[in-house]
Amino acid sequence: MTIITRTKDYETIALLNEQVHQVHAELCPEHFKPYHYEAVRDFFQSIIEKPQFVFLLLEHDGKPLGYAWIEVKQYLENAFRKAYRSVFIHQLSISSGHRNNGHGTTMMDYIGQFARENGIHKIELDYWASNEHAAKFYEKNGFQVYRQFVFKDIAPG
Repeated sequence: MTIITRTKDYETIALLNEQVHQVHAELCPEHFKPYHYEAVRDFFQSIIEKPQFVFLLLEHDGKPLGYAWIEVKQYLENAFRKAYRSVFIHQLSISSGHRNNGHGTTMMDYIGQFARENGIHKIELDYWASNEHAAKFYEKNGFQVYRQFVFKDIAPG
Protein backbone atom coordinates (compact mmCIF):
# COMPACT_ATOMS: atom_id res chain seq x y z
CA MET A 1 0.00 0.00 0.00
CA THR A 2 1.23 3.50 -0.87
CA ILE A 3 0.85 6.28 1.69
CA ILE A 4 1.95 9.91 1.78
CA THR A 5 2.53 11.67 5.09
CA ARG A 6 4.02 14.93 6.27
CA THR A 7 7.44 14.36 7.74
CA LYS A 8 10.12 16.13 9.75
CA ASP A 9 12.57 13.26 9.11
CA TYR A 10 15.32 15.32 7.51
CA GLU A 11 17.70 12.32 7.48
CA THR A 12 15.38 10.26 5.26
CA ILE A 13 14.72 13.28 3.04
CA ALA A 14 18.49 13.79 2.68
CA LEU A 15 18.95 10.14 1.68
CA LEU A 16 16.11 10.31 -0.85
CA ASN A 17 17.55 13.56 -2.23
CA GLU A 18 20.66 11.82 -3.54
CA GLN A 19 19.07 10.58 -6.78
CA VAL A 20 17.44 13.87 -7.77
CA HIS A 21 20.62 15.72 -6.85
CA GLN A 22 22.65 13.36 -9.06
CA VAL A 23 20.33 14.11 -11.98
CA HIS A 24 20.84 17.84 -11.48
CA ALA A 25 24.61 17.48 -11.07
CA GLU A 26 24.84 15.46 -14.30
CA LEU A 27 22.61 17.84 -16.28
CA CYS A 28 24.15 21.04 -14.93
CA PRO A 29 27.59 20.37 -13.41
CA GLU A 30 28.42 24.07 -13.68
CA HIS A 31 25.69 24.79 -11.09
CA PHE A 32 25.59 21.76 -8.80
CA LYS A 33 28.10 20.38 -6.33
CA PRO A 34 28.52 16.62 -5.98
CA TYR A 35 26.04 15.10 -3.52
CA HIS A 36 27.31 15.15 0.06
CA TYR A 37 24.93 13.50 2.53
CA GLU A 38 26.03 15.40 5.65
CA ALA A 39 25.73 18.82 3.97
CA VAL A 40 22.32 17.97 2.51
CA ARG A 41 21.12 16.54 5.83
CA ASP A 42 22.27 19.65 7.70
CA PHE A 43 20.54 21.90 5.16
CA PHE A 44 17.22 20.08 5.47
CA GLN A 45 17.55 20.04 9.25
CA SER A 46 17.98 23.84 9.20
CA ILE A 47 14.73 24.46 7.27
CA ILE A 48 12.42 21.56 8.11
CA GLU A 49 10.73 23.37 11.02
CA LYS A 50 10.04 26.57 9.08
CA PRO A 51 6.26 26.99 8.84
CA GLN A 52 6.16 27.81 5.12
CA PHE A 53 7.83 24.51 4.19
CA VAL A 54 6.11 21.14 4.06
CA PHE A 55 7.93 17.87 3.45
CA LEU A 56 5.94 14.91 2.17
CA LEU A 57 7.17 11.33 2.34
CA LEU A 58 5.84 8.68 -0.04
CA GLU A 59 6.13 5.13 1.27
CA HIS A 60 5.09 1.87 -0.33
CA ASP A 61 4.69 -1.13 1.98
CA GLY A 62 6.59 0.80 4.66
CA LYS A 63 9.59 1.60 2.45
CA PRO A 64 10.40 5.27 1.69
CA LEU A 65 10.33 5.72 -2.10
CA GLY A 66 10.08 9.45 -2.62
CA TYR A 67 9.48 12.87 -1.23
CA ALA A 68 8.33 16.36 -2.08
CA TRP A 69 9.53 19.63 -0.60
CA ILE A 70 6.82 22.23 -1.04
CA GLU A 71 6.33 25.80 0.14
CA VAL A 72 3.20 27.87 0.65
CA LYS A 73 4.01 31.22 -0.94
CA GLN A 74 2.15 34.50 -0.53
CA TYR A 75 2.57 37.07 -3.30
CA LEU A 76 1.44 40.51 -2.18
CA GLU A 77 -0.39 42.90 -4.44
CA ASN A 78 1.67 45.76 -5.78
CA ALA A 79 1.40 48.37 -8.51
CA PHE A 80 2.01 45.70 -11.15
CA ARG A 81 0.57 42.41 -9.93
CA LYS A 82 -2.45 41.07 -8.16
CA ALA A 83 -2.00 39.21 -4.89
CA TYR A 84 -2.15 35.42 -4.88
CA ARG A 85 -1.02 32.36 -2.97
CA SER A 86 0.59 29.28 -4.44
CA VAL A 87 2.12 25.99 -3.49
CA PHE A 88 5.65 26.00 -4.89
CA ILE A 89 7.27 22.61 -5.46
CA HIS A 90 10.98 22.96 -4.71
CA GLN A 91 11.75 19.27 -5.21
CA LEU A 92 9.89 16.10 -6.07
CA SER A 93 11.75 12.83 -6.30
CA ILE A 94 10.81 9.17 -6.67
CA SER A 95 13.55 6.53 -6.29
CA SER A 96 14.78 5.38 -9.69
CA GLY A 97 13.65 1.76 -9.39
CA HIS A 98 10.10 2.90 -8.64
CA ARG A 99 9.50 5.52 -11.32
CA ASN A 100 6.86 5.10 -14.01
CA ASN A 101 4.62 3.26 -11.55
CA GLY A 102 2.30 6.17 -10.79
CA HIS A 103 4.05 7.27 -7.58
CA GLY A 104 4.93 10.71 -8.95
CA THR A 105 1.36 11.28 -10.11
CA THR A 106 0.10 10.10 -6.71
CA MET A 107 2.37 12.69 -5.09
CA MET A 108 1.14 15.41 -7.47
CA ASP A 109 -2.48 14.51 -6.66
CA TYR A 110 -1.69 14.76 -2.96
CA ILE A 111 -0.10 18.19 -3.46
CA GLY A 112 -3.18 19.29 -5.41
CA GLN A 113 -5.41 18.17 -2.55
CA PHE A 114 -3.15 19.99 -0.05
CA ALA A 115 -3.53 23.18 -2.12
CA ARG A 116 -7.34 22.85 -2.27
CA GLU A 117 -7.59 22.21 1.47
CA ASN A 118 -5.59 25.39 2.08
CA GLY A 119 -7.64 27.53 -0.31
CA ILE A 120 -4.79 27.75 -2.81
CA HIS A 121 -5.60 27.61 -6.52
CA LYS A 122 -2.16 27.49 -8.12
CA ILE A 123 0.78 25.08 -7.98
CA GLU A 124 4.07 26.41 -9.32
CA LEU A 125 7.48 24.87 -9.90
CA ASP A 126 10.53 25.17 -12.06
CA TYR A 127 12.93 22.67 -13.57
CA TRP A 128 16.12 22.82 -15.59
CA ALA A 129 15.50 23.23 -19.32
CA SER A 130 17.68 20.20 -20.11
CA ASN A 131 15.60 17.93 -17.83
CA GLU A 132 13.35 16.43 -20.50
CA HIS A 133 12.04 13.75 -18.12
CA ALA A 134 10.73 16.44 -15.76
CA ALA A 135 9.24 18.43 -18.65
CA LYS A 136 7.26 15.40 -19.86
CA PHE A 137 6.15 14.45 -16.34
CA TYR A 138 4.85 17.92 -15.50
CA GLU A 139 3.16 18.34 -18.89
CA LYS A 140 1.46 14.97 -18.37
CA ASN A 141 0.24 16.28 -15.01
CA GLY A 142 -1.35 19.38 -16.55
CA PHE A 143 1.35 22.01 -15.98
CA GLN A 144 1.81 24.81 -18.48
CA VAL A 145 4.72 27.15 -19.13
CA TYR A 146 3.71 30.71 -18.30
CA ARG A 147 7.05 32.39 -17.68
CA GLN A 148 10.53 31.85 -19.13
CA PHE A 149 13.72 32.30 -17.09
CA VAL A 150 16.79 33.07 -19.21
CA PHE A 151 20.44 33.93 -18.59
CA LYS A 152 23.54 35.18 -20.33
CA ASP A 153 27.07 34.38 -19.20
CA ILE A 154 29.43 37.35 -19.16
CA ALA A 155 33.09 36.60 -19.86
CA PRO A 156 35.48 37.91 -17.20
CA GLY A 157 37.64 40.93 -17.97
